[in-house]
Amino acid sequence: MDPKSSPTPSRITALDALRGLAMVIMALDHVRDFFHDAAFSFQPDDLRQTTVALFFTRWMTHFCAPVFMFAAGAGAYLWRQNGRSPAQLSSYLLKRGLWLVLLELTALRFALNINIFSGPVLLTVLWALGWSMVALSVGSRLPPRLLAAVSLSLIALHHLADAVSLPHPLWKVVHQQGAFVIGGVVVVAGYPLIPWIAVMAAGFCLGPVLQLDPPRRDKVLIRLGAGLILMFAGLRALNLYGDPQPWSPQPSAVWTVLSFLRCTKYPPSLDFLLMTLGPALLLLAWFYRHSGRGAVLATIGRVPLFYFLGHMLLVQLLTFPFAWFRYGQVTFLLQGRPSGYPADYGYPLWTVYAVWIAVVAAMYPLCVWFGRLKATRRGGWIAYF
Repeated sequence: MDPKSSPTPSRITALDALRGLAMVIMALDHVRDFFHDAAFSFQPDDLRQTTVALFFTRWMTHFCAPVFMFAAGAGAYLWRQNGRSPAQLSSYLLKRGLWLVLLELTALRFALNINIFSGPVLLTVLWALGWSMVALSVGSRLPPRLLAAVSLSLIALHHLADAVSLPHPLWKVVHQQGAFVIGGVVVVAGYPLIPWIAVMAAGFCLGPVLQLDPPRRDKVLIRLGAGLILMFAGLRALNLYGDPQPWSPQPSAVWTVLSFLRCTKYPPSLDFLLMTLGPALLLLAWFYRHSGRGAVLATIGRVPLFYFLGHMLLVQLLTFPFAWFRYGQVTFLLQGRPSGYPADYGYPLWTVYAVWIAVVAAMYPLCVWFGRLKATRRGGWIAYF
């Protein structure tokens, strides 16, 4: 096998470390969602009610979804270079994508609700990731320059459709976040697909850069990352295009900065993606240069789906002993969120951070075990985790 046509372990490790970092930070947001005392009363980026600490607790987790989508696309490119044909890549992406969609509707729904047969159907990150892979199974067969042009155009121009509001469920699935009813069941489209599909495709187009010799590769990544950050600062400062939610001067400089950083995630705005993917590329360059320091994160990043589903279930289960200790009963946890919860339900932010650390610490040895299992059983169902 030609070494120039296949990814080296260090290249895989750098992407895995970046993905692992995103997964670790993501757990903080999910713990906050289940445990924080304000999780049911207001959004953490609501400047009228939030605190600086709570705002940045949420803001730092914005990096997770874009980083993971982008890294998944780049990883798909490197996977193809490891002796696989374009047809094999398309087949793998199609199967894995549909598998993720199925897990969204079953395993993730159970992890969120301890029930898969009642309550609304949420179409969230696995849904978006899965359909993005299905789209990439087709897009990966396109000429690279065409795929890059299409993906970057969608990222930059999808705001032109913001003024269009259609009641059709398909529009909510692809562009406009919202709820609709199918067969009497409420479906909530939390992750409109178009921008996410484009982000994964853009990551795929970055693949050739990751195969450059290390000095040139790192130089390109640093320039791209810095360029995206500067584009974000300039575009956001103009306040004319790039996010449907403009920033505004606040009573203090700190709160003005918060307003400036408060970009739209659903669907991800151009400003949001520039703000998150710019630093991600700088981090990727750093992990390439310091691969040994990302080993722990890479362990998690090599089994992202296992970690994702496992930590979601663990966070949900941990709410039961906490509720029993505080309220003396847990039945309200099974009655839907937040209906039926005590009025004072929730815990301070320091508890959120403590539980987050405990969740990540508990998941790490499980990721080590599953990573070893996955390495010894490369075929069958386990390959899709």
